[in-house]
Amino acid sequence: MKEDNVMFEELNCCKLCPRNCKVNRNNNEVGYCKATNQVKVGRAALHLWEEPCLSGQEGSGTVFFSYCNLGCIYCQNSEISTENKGKVVTIERLADIYLELQNQGANNINLVTPTHYIPQIKQSLIIAKSKGLTIPIVYNTSSYENVEALKLLEGLIDIYLPDLKYTRDDLAINYSHAPNYFSFANSAIEEMYRQVGTPIFNKNGIMLKGVIVRHLILPGEINDSKKVIKYLYDTYQDNIFISIMNQYTVVKQLEYPNLNRSVTDIEYQSIIDYALDIGIKNGFIQEGETDKSSFIPSFNGEGV
Repeated sequence: MKEDNVMFEELNCCKLCPRNCKVNRNNNEVGYCKATNQVKVGRAALHLWEEPCLSGQEGSGTVFFSYCNLGCIYCQNSEISTENKGKVVTIERLADIYLELQNQGANNINLVTPTHYIPQIKQSLIIAKSKGLTIPIVYNTSSYENVEALKLLEGLIDIYLPDLKYTRDDLAINYSHAPNYFSFANSAIEEMYRQVGTPIFNKNGIMLKGVIVRHLILPGEINDSKKVIKYLYDTYQDNIFISIMNQYTVVKQLEYPNLNRSVTDIEYQSIIDYALDIGIKNGFIQEGETDKSSFIPSFNGEGV
C-alpha cells in the first residue's frame, strides 16, 4: 500500500483524534489506537440490531473496523478493538465492500469505529460513489473526535451515529481512559449536526439524513445518564434523536463492582421516565434481554 503513504498526509503526524499521538503511521509507527496506515476490518455484513430507522427489515450494512482510539474497559468488541482481530484491506477493496453491501439490499453503509481511518474512509467513499454507491453513509463513533478531522468528511456522511457516554471526567478516565471526553464529544456532535442537520426519512421510515446520539446506561451511574440526556435535549431539542440503550454486557470481571452486573429494569425505567418527563419525543429505547453476549457480532471476517 505504498500509494496510501503518499495519499494520506494526515498519517505522517497523526492528530486525527484527541490523543494527538503525532506518530508517523505511514512509517508503521503506532499510537494509542495501534493502527498503522493499513485499514483492517473485522466484519462486513447486514446487521438487524441497530435502531429501527437504520436496520429496517433489510439490515444496516455494517463495516466493523479493527482498533479503537477510545479504551473502554467494558468494551463488547474487544476482539477487534484491542486484540487486533481483522483482515487488512486495500482502499479499493473497502470501496467494493460498500458496493457489495448495497447489492445485498442494505439500507445504508454503517462505518463502525471509523475515527482512526478517516483519510482512508474518505478516499474509499469517493471511489465507491464514483462506481454507483447511492445509499446513505452512517458514521458510527464513540465521539472522541477532533473537529478538524470530521471536517474532512463533510459532504460524504449522511447520518452521524455518535455516542455520548459521560458528562463526568472521572468516569471518562476510569472507564474509557479518555480525559476531557465530554468536551471533545460535545464539540464533535455540534460539528456532526452542522454537517447533516435535522432528520430526514423516506416513506418507509428509514433515515436518510440526520443525527442519532446513543447513550449506553452503565449500572450504578444513573445520575450521570440523566445529565447526558438533559444536555442533549436542552441543546438540540427534537432536532436529533436520542437512543437510550440498556445493552451493557459484562464481558469480564472489572475492578469497579458496579460494572460487574447488568443494568436493572428499575434503573432503565427510571431513565426512560426521566426522558419522558423532560419532554423528549424523538428517541429510541430497547426491549428484551439485550445484555446477552449473543447480541455481540461474530468477528469472523465475514464479507471482508
